Amino acid sequence: MTSGAPRHIVITGASAGIGRALALAYAGPGVVLGLVGRDLVRLDASAADCRALGASVVVGQFDVRDAGAVEAWLDEFDGAYPVDLLIANAGVASTLASTTDWEGRERTARIVETNFFGTMHAVLPVVEHMRKRRRGCVAMVASIAALRGMAISPAYCASKAAIKAYADSVRPLLRREGVGVTVILPGFVKTAMSDVFPGEKPFMWSADQAAAHIRRKIDAGRAEIAFPGLLAFGMRLLTLLPPTVADAILDRLSYQPRGKGSI
Repeated sequence: MTSGAPRHIVITGASAGIGRALALAYAGPGVVLGLVGRDLVRLDASAADCRALGASVVVGQFDVRDAGAVEAWLDEFDGAYPVDLLIANAGVASTLASTTDWEGRERTARIVETNFFGTMHAVLPVVEHMRKRRRGCVAMVASIAALRGMAISPAYCASKAAIKAYADSVRPLLRREGVGVTVILPGFVKTAMSDVFPGEKPFMWSADQAAAHIRRKIDAGRAEIAFPGLLAFGMRLLTLLPPTVADAILDRLSYQPRGKGSI
């Protein structure tokens, strides 16, 4: 792990939502932020706000599905500013709009390639550098949905569960090499992504509230950050129930597609 507060920080998906809020939470004098995103206009806006708080910012505009572009940019950034903390946050959502909607091969691939492989494309190059230095921390943003799949968003749940499984798997391996691993399991956070979610959204947090909480827990060396607590507890409880009972509970919460759409 890093000694003291991280100074060289990379955040993917930094142009909006939790990623932008995390960038602002870490911005300050003496901090160098590597902010990654696809939308250059929004990314530049995030960078400008972070610079106003005293941080130096390097912007990387590319899609995290492009492994070559991700690795090349990260290698260059790390060469100039050895990364203390990577927050692999970039992700997209998908929900079924109706009972006739279905996530086919292309749609499923887009979700998994962005959420899981996009995370791996950022994590693996940075981890190689951290292992050589025997210090650093990698945080991967999964979701409360990683704890129990929901019929309304199969590909999203699967991609986030894969992130959690990977983080849990490599944590003990990297710990003995001086590299910390944290997996982040947010519940509902007020962002553009949550705005289009059609089900109930209990215990909603603001993006700033979520970012402040995540920073505190990362600073404390937490292996897993799941919030809000009551929602995380409820999702864990579902895994202990018979699947049909858990399915029925999620159905009551409108976490299954409703209504018939056009085929």
